[in-house]
Amino acid sequence: MPVIALVGNKGGAGKTTLSVNIAAGIARDRTTAVLDADPQGSSLQWRAFTVDENALKVYEANGDLSAQINELKARYECLIIDCPPSVHAPQTNTVLRLCDLALIPVQPSPVDLWATVHTERAIEEARQVNPNLKAMLILNQLEARTTLSKLVREAAEEIELPVAKTGIRRRAIYRASALEGKSVFDLGRRGADAVDELNNLLEEVMT
Repeated sequence: MPVIALVGNKGGAGKTTLSVNIAAGIARDRTTAVLDADPQGSSLQWRAFTVDENALKVYEANGDLSAQINELKARYECLIIDCPPSVHAPQTNTVLRLCDLALIPVQPSPVDLWATVHTERAIEEARQVNPNLKAMLILNQLEARTTLSKLVREAAEEIELPVAKTGIRRRAIYRASALEGKSVFDLGRRGADAVDELNNLLEEVMT
């Protein structure tokens, strides 16, 4: 599954954090890069913090996004694309027509869940030209053992998109790793719990 896009219709859902950490996890086994298609450039900012010359490559989207995606597909075994926080953005439309899998992070709030309705429609429209496009909701920034997190999972399962069994917890280590220009996979014991849940998610995503 060489091209995976992180998409959504609301800011703050954690697309960039997941983009970088999912890419870092996959990069352990295959050549992987991130393409930052979000004008905010958050993935590029993360890369700017790192001093490791061998760290994950992050590319800035250029004017011909379709050609750039095809070029990077030829160079890497897996390409992760960090999309703008809107399914109506032209970059997102282009990416959905070319990617293999769209991952949709959703925070445990009704407002975030309602925003996925537009994402679901965008996926359906993209499948008219990209019929093999797969999509999966990821419950992100979950608070442990809260009623709201449980209710949001139940509500998400009513949407006609599959929901990852693995939820991603709200953890300070994700923010700390970003400030260090690293992924949680680089932090040893400090990142162990986050690594465990990401490994579980990757098992679902890459199957």
